[in-house]
Parts: sequence; C-alpha cells; structure tokens
Amino acid sequence: MATTADIRNGLVINFKNDLYRIVDFQHVKPGKGGAFVRAKLKNIKTGRVIDNTWNAGSSIEPVRVSHRKVQYLFGSGDTYTFMDNESYEQLELPKSMLEDYLPYLLENQEMELMIHEDGSPVDLDFPTSVVLEVTESHDAARGDTAGAVTKEVQLETGLRIQVPPFIKQGERIKIDTRTGKYLERA
Repeated sequence: MATTADIRNGLVINFKNDLYRIVDFQHVKPGKGGAFVRAKLKNIKTGRVIDNTWNAGSSIEPVRVSHRKVQYLFGSGDTYTFMDNESYEQLELPKSMLEDYLPYLLENQEMELMIHEDGSPVDLDFPTSVVLEVTESHDAARGDTAGAVTKEVQLETGLRIQVPPFIKQGERIKIDTRTGKYLERA
C-alpha cells in the first residue's frame, strides 16, 4: 500500500470506489500542527474535478496502468477510433473521454493511452501543446498597437482563438491544450 509520499501528478488512484487521476498536488507543512497533502483529483469516468486533503503518511491505493502509444484514426458519432502503434489493434474510445481534447484532435495524431490492468482504457495522455494551421484570418486594424492587441483566427480543427495581429492565414501555430491559448509560431 502506498502513502501520500508517493503522490505525483498523473498518478491514478482508487478513491471512494472510483478511479481518479491526480491533476495537481501540494505538500503543506504549516507552522502549527501536522503536515498534510492537498490534491486535485479528476474522475476518469465523469471528468469532474474534486479537491481532497490527506494527512501526511495516510494510505492511498494506486492503480497499476500501462501506457501504449496510439494514433487517432477517425471519429464517428459518439466513438473515436485509435490504433495501437505496436499491435495495430483498433480501439474505440467514447466521446466523454475526449471532450477536453476534441478542439485539438487531428487525424494521425499520436498520443499515449493509459490502460487499466484489466485491459480497459483509462485516460489519454494528450500532448500539452499541438501545432495547428490557421485557416481563416483577417488583417488587424493598422496602427492599433497601443495595448495588448489580438485578433481572432480559425484553426484547421474549427477552433477559434485569439492570436497576435502578425499571424496570417496558412501559418502554423503552437497552442497550449490545457488553456487553449496561443503559444508561438511553429
């Protein structure tokens, strides 16, 4: 059995008879009283994020997961098909598992799939940034440089985001998938 000292980002644990992934954690040692660990947990089935606090040294139940490299092939209805890069086996994942990543998902994109010890898919390790092409962009107003000026563009996945005014149609840009914000030109 593991303790709170073993907590790290991305760890999958069995908590209240459900699988949760640790999104963020903080070890706190106040001046008075005992140390504790505060963590944000994401429910793997529902996607709901909760906060929980354990006393330092408390037991947790980690779940053994393996990682497989997969490639996104296509989506149809509420299922999305991926191919295992080693065995070429096709896996279908429900839309609910991919909701946060759909605006950034491109065909043939590679990522890691976390598989539970019983063989069922647990979660995707989606890249923290992706490179997408700008498909629609309008010129910014000339001389409008007084503040932090941005303009809206449309990307190849249909996502609309704010970018600096010098970005033109046809350029490839890097997007942070956690925040949905522009990072840099690719």
